[in-house]
Amino acid sequence: MSDPRESRFASDAYFLGPKSENAAWVRGEFQAILDHWFDWRRSLFTDDPEAIPPQRRLSSEFLRERERLGQAVRILREKLCAEVPTFTPRYVGHMVSEVSLPALLGHFATLLHNPNNTSREVARVGGIIEDEAIAMLAAMVGYDPALAQGHFTGGGTVANFEAVWRARYRMDHCLSLALNGYETRGERFDAFEAAHIGWDAFETQRAASGAIEAELRACSGVLGNPFDYGERLTRATGRPWRGPVLITPGNKHFSWRKAANVFGLGEEAFWNAPLDAQGRFELDGLDALIARARDEGRPVLAIVSVAGTTEAGEIDPVDGVCDRLDGLRAEGIDIWHHVDAAYGGFFCSMLGGAAEQCLEPGRVRALGAIARADSVTLDPHKLGYVPYACGAFLTRDVRGYVASSFQAPYIDRAATNDKWACTLEGSRTASGAAATWLTGRAIGFGPERFGDMLRSTIETRMAFQSAIAAAIPHARFLPADSNILCFSLARPGEALSQSNRRTGEVFTRLQADPAFSVSRTVLAAESYDALMRAHVASWGGAYDSDQLVLLRCVFMNPFWSNPDVERALLPAFIDTLQGHLLP
Repeated sequence: MSDPRESRFASDAYFLGPKSENAAWVRGEFQAILDHWFDWRRSLFTDDPEAIPPQRRLSSEFLRERERLGQAVRILREKLCAEVPTFTPRYVGHMVSEVSLPALLGHFATLLHNPNNTSREVARVGGIIEDEAIAMLAAMVGYDPALAQGHFTGGGTVANFEAVWRARYRMDHCLSLALNGYETRGERFDAFEAAHIGWDAFETQRAASGAIEAELRACSGVLGNPFDYGERLTRATGRPWRGPVLITPGNKHFSWRKAANVFGLGEEAFWNAPLDAQGRFELDGLDALIARARDEGRPVLAIVSVAGTTEAGEIDPVDGVCDRLDGLRAEGIDIWHHVDAAYGGFFCSMLGGAAEQCLEPGRVRALGAIARADSVTLDPHKLGYVPYACGAFLTRDVRGYVASSFQAPYIDRAATNDKWACTLEGSRTASGAAATWLTGRAIGFGPERFGDMLRSTIETRMAFQSAIAAAIPHARFLPADSNILCFSLARPGEALSQSNRRTGEVFTRLQADPAFSVSRTVLAAESYDALMRAHVASWGGAYDSDQLVLLRCVFMNPFWSNPDVERALLPAFIDTLQGHLLP
C-alpha cells in the first residue's frame, strides 16, 4: 500500500537533498544565474573600455594572484567540510536545517548584485522585492497586506528591538502630551492612563489642546535629559517616577532581556509573567501584572507573547492575550501587544486548510490571533528555510510602524518608501528579502503547499514521540505544540535531581556519537515551576531541584516526510538512544 504522504505537496523538489539528489538541476540554475550576471555586466555601457584587458589577464603577476586566491578558496572549501551537517535528517539538534532551493537561489542571485536596502538610491529593485516579500509574510500571519508595514532585519533579536522602539515612540508621544497639559494648564496627570491612550486618542487630544510639535518635543523623555524628565514626572504624579515596564512570559527569548538593557529600562522593569503547567503564558498572571503596573503608576511599554518558544516550541494563548487587551482598550487603555513569532510564525501557513488538523485547536486559535497584535517578529532563517541571517519585523498598519526618524544629508529623503530613516539598522542586505520573495513566488505560503510541508515536520515529531515512548518507558515528554520534542529520562519515583543527572549523562554520550545530533535545554523553576511540578508528578518523583534537564529534538528537516527515510533512520535513532541509556 502506498504511503498517503507521497501524494501530497512535493516539497522534495525544492531542496538539494541530503545526497545532492537534485544537483544536476541546481548546477544548471546556478550557472544560469551566473551567465545572466555576466551578460548583464557586458551589456551595460558597451562603449566603455575593458578595465581588465586580455593581455593583463594573461600576465604572470595576474595569474599568480589568481592562483593565490584559488588556493585560499580550496582551503576554505576543505575547512567547511568539517562544518555541522545540518542538512541531513540525522541532524535534529537546533532550529536550523536544510535551506530551500528558492531561498538559496534568491539569496545567491541577489547577493551577486549586492543591493543595499538602506535606500532606493542604491536598491531600486531590492527595495521593491522587500516590500512585496513583506506583503507575503503579512498575508501569511493574517495582516492586511495593503495596510501592513515592515522590513527585513539581521534576525529576530533586532526585530524584537524594532518593536520596543516603536512601542516606546508611541508611549513617549502620549506621555509628552499629558505632561505638557500638566505643566502648562495644570491638567490632571496619571502616567498609566496617559501612556495608553493610543494613536487615535492622541491625535484627538492633541488637536483639542493646540499643542505644537516644539512643545511636545520639550516634554519628551526620549529626546530630553532622562534625569530631568524623571524629576518632572515625579512632580506631575506626586510620587517617585520609576519608569515603564516590559511584560513578557517566562518562556521568552533572551533578546528581551537584551532589549531592557539596550533601551535603558533596567532589569527591574523586566517583568516576567508566570507560565501554566503546559509552559504557556498564564493569563491570570498577566492580569495581575497589569493591575500592579496600574497601581504603581508605571506604564506598560509592551506585552509580549510567544508563538514558538526557543526551548520547546510552545505557542502561547495569543488569542487570550488579545482578548484581555481588547477589554482594556474598551476602557481607554491601549497597550502595545507584540508577538515574538520568530520560530512559530510560519506555522500560520497551515491555517485554513487540512494542514491545521495536526495542531491542537487552541494553538490554531492562538496562531490565528497574531493578526490582532500590533506587531510581530518572524525569522525566515528558521522555519522559512532561508539562509542566515534573515529576520523580519511587521506591524498591522502604518501608524504602528512609525518610529523616531533620523536624517542623513547624503540620502534623498524624497525617495519613495525609503526605510533607512526609521530602521535600527542602517545598511541592510536585500538577499534575505529576495530569498523570502522567491520562496513565496515558487512555493507560496498557503496551507496546501508551504503549510503542508510544515505539517509533515509536526507529524515527524509525533512519530518520534510514539517510537521513543514504545521503546523507552521511562522517557517523560513535555507537552508539545509544534515540531520540537523535549523529554527527560526518569524511573518511577526517581527524584528530579536524579533524573537530571541521568538525562544529562545520556546527552553527553549522544554528543560524542556522530550518528545523530540532538540538543539539550534546561528549564528553570523561576519561570517553569508549574510545568516542572506537573512533569515530575507524572512519574511520582520528588521535586528537589530548581532545574529540569531535557533532551531536545527539533524536526525541521523536510526529508523525514519521505517514508524510506523514516523507515531507515527512525529505528536507527531509537537504537542509538537505547545504546546510550544508563542502567
